[in-house]
This record gives sequence, structure tokens and C-alpha cells, in this order.
Amino acid sequence: MFRDRDEAGRLLGELVRGRVEPPAIVLGVPRGGVIVAAHVARALEAPLDVVVPRKLGAPGNPELGIGAVAPGVVVLNDDLVRRLGVSEVYVKREAERQQQEVERRTGAFRGDRVPPELAGRTAVIVDDGVATGGTVLASIAWARAQGPARVVLAVSVLPSSMLPKLRAVADDVLSLAAPHLFGSVGEWYERFPQVTDQEVRAALAADA
Repeated sequence: MFRDRDEAGRLLGELVRGRVEPPAIVLGVPRGGVIVAAHVARALEAPLDVVVPRKLGAPGNPELGIGAVAPGVVVLNDDLVRRLGVSEVYVKREAERQQQEVERRTGAFRGDRVPPELAGRTAVIVDDGVATGGTVLASIAWARAQGPARVVLAVSVLPSSMLPKLRAVADDVLSLAAPHLFGSVGEWYERFPQVTDQEVRAALAADA
């Protein structure tokens, strides 16, 4: 149990510092992941930026994720898409809609900051926790496409059942907790308030 995202970030920074060699860049997953990532970036003395994924909602049930997108990347849960009988037309339309939101949010968070150069560096993707893993998988796929030397996922907490899938796509997966019984990310924090867009922008500005 973490007091808040700041405590989780400090602890995660200590863990990551011993496992990641420079040059590195830290990529927070908005919104809450950026607060954690700011501490990781300080621990690594590395730049901080964002990667913005978005869930693809199922037809008639937007809370059920059938996949996710990150800038220019679509990752689908093929088994779920097949079981629900989701059409290619729907997937394409939903992916295009969410990509537009990714672009809007990325611009809102980053402002006039120059997009990071990942080639040849270690990309450290940070989130305040992972539940189903869809958006994190999309974030990893996006980072991998940028040609980094390594892709490392660092999160405060995730279900142990997610580890094999994440380790199959990331070079390393670091977490402070990986319980077998997992309900939600928020239950692992004493304080887990909503993070605002302004807080994300402030965290990125503090690193500039």
C-alpha cells in the first residue's frame, strides 16, 4: 500500500535506478503515471516526457477495452474481438476516433516541447499501476517503433498474471508489487485522487 503517487514514484525511482543504464528517457502515461514518472526521471537524471495511449471501447460498452492505441499504433485483444464479433469497420472507426484524441491530448500536455528522440536510448515507460494492460501494451509498441536500445516498463503495481504478457514485449518489467489477487490500481493507494491536465503540464514543465 502506497500513501500516494509521490511515495510510489520515489520508491519506484530507487528500484529503477539500479536497473537502467543511461542514456534513458522516462515516458509517463497520463495522467497519474506522469506524477510517478517525474520521480523516476529525477532518480535517473533523465528527461521526462509523455506517451498517450487510449483504450478502444467495445460496441455498446465503451468501458470494456478490446484494445488500445498510442500514436500511430493499434494493439487489439484478438480473442475478445473475435468472441464479441466486432467488425473491422468498427475497429477502424474507433481507432481513428481515439487516435484523434491521442493527438489532441499529446499536444495539450506537451505544448511546444519538441517530441523526444528515443533512438539508441532506453525508453522507460512509467504508470501508477496496470490493471488489464491494454494501454500499456500500446505504449510499449509505440516506444518499440521509435528504435530505442531497450524498452523498460516500470509500474507501481500490477497483477502477477500480466507479467508473462508484458515481459514478452518489454525488455524488462519492474514493479514494486505484483499481487496474485488484484482488484483495481486505486486500492493499492491510501490517496488516489484524479490527476488534472494542469498537474501533468506542471510536472512536465518542472523537468524542462
